[in-house]
Amino acid sequence: MAATSFRVDVPAGSVLFHQGDAPTSAFLLESGSIEVITVHGDVSRRLGVLGPGDLLGEMAVLDDSPRSATARALADCVLMPIDRKQFAERLDSADPVVRALLLSQISRYRSALAQMSGQIEPSAASLPVPRSSDASVALDKIRLEGHLREALDKGELEVRLQPILDIAHHRIAGFEALTRWTHPERGPISPAEFIALAEETSLIVPVGDYVLDQVCSALQQLAPGDAADPLFVALNVSGRQLADPALLDRFLAVIRAHGLQPAQLKIEITESLVLDYVQVSRIIERCHAAGIKVALDDFGTGYSNLGHLHKLEFDTLKLDQGFVRQMHEPRCLAIVHAVVVMAHSLGCNIVAEGVETQAQLDSLRELGCTYAQGYLIGKPLALVDAVALATSAAA
Repeated sequence: MAATSFRVDVPAGSVLFHQGDAPTSAFLLESGSIEVITVHGDVSRRLGVLGPGDLLGEMAVLDDSPRSATARALADCVLMPIDRKQFAERLDSADPVVRALLLSQISRYRSALAQMSGQIEPSAASLPVPRSSDASVALDKIRLEGHLREALDKGELEVRLQPILDIAHHRIAGFEALTRWTHPERGPISPAEFIALAEETSLIVPVGDYVLDQVCSALQQLAPGDAADPLFVALNVSGRQLADPALLDRFLAVIRAHGLQPAQLKIEITESLVLDYVQVSRIIERCHAAGIKVALDDFGTGYSNLGHLHKLEFDTLKLDQGFVRQMHEPRCLAIVHAVVVMAHSLGCNIVAEGVETQAQLDSLRELGCTYAQGYLIGKPLALVDAVALATSAAA
């Protein structure tokens, strides 16, 4: 058998690997044919014959176990070796659920193969359940997804509203909608966990629709649509939502159903989602045509901020809280000042996130920043408290 890093030549009748061998690589069969057999004592059993384009030896590489069968060439063969690292890198980057399911199926296949070849008695054969940390994470995610679906169905997700201050007039101009979930057994679940889970699945679309309905219901109490200067509520949209061509139509239908003005709703898009300029530009144009304003969230955390501003006409920039926290440093203060000036020159409002001290707010006022958001202004509030705040501010 002749081998290089890129090619293995196996003459007819030769064995590529034996049952029980330690795995070093898998193989892609380029030409020829290979039979796969299991051996138990003096009895051998053919499991199948592989031809060009087939993959073999991958199972042992994936779960790092001895070869479960022997591979023998029926004709002269040419194979391309696939290094263990190539599988490992892809498996490590896979979703834990996918990884655990794959390894579980391999484990069950090995059990069935051992039973079929007589290595274990049928009564002793079981369906193994993976016990690795990956499996634990995967099962927890599957379980949590089921609970999230149930919470959504029961209306157990809560929308909190964090106030946004109009700095120049020192009044509440609006709120940002933040979704919270208190699990009946685990207690509060971090949004970083359950929102990320929803974004990995189709759940983010119904979750987004639920939040939109809650936000519009809240706006009816916060500021009727016929108010002279109504409050706004900003809400984040995910990549999956942006990819939904019916998204804006649903937004407008819900807004109309609640008797609101489109301008009372603002959409926030994070920098990580704006790499598809064509899609995002189309969405922004449709939002503007409908009267809905669009904000670029977490400005300053991406790699091509100026490119975003050059190509996409956002109405608002939300300055990442990392800059606000470091404004006591002259260089950072200069950066914030430059961003504020640039935003105004582009016709954009600017919201400074993470404002926690009076000194930060005073600096932002001197710089001409439009809005401030953070714990100094107010923590995320339940609807009743947000209404009370808005009412007292208007008095």
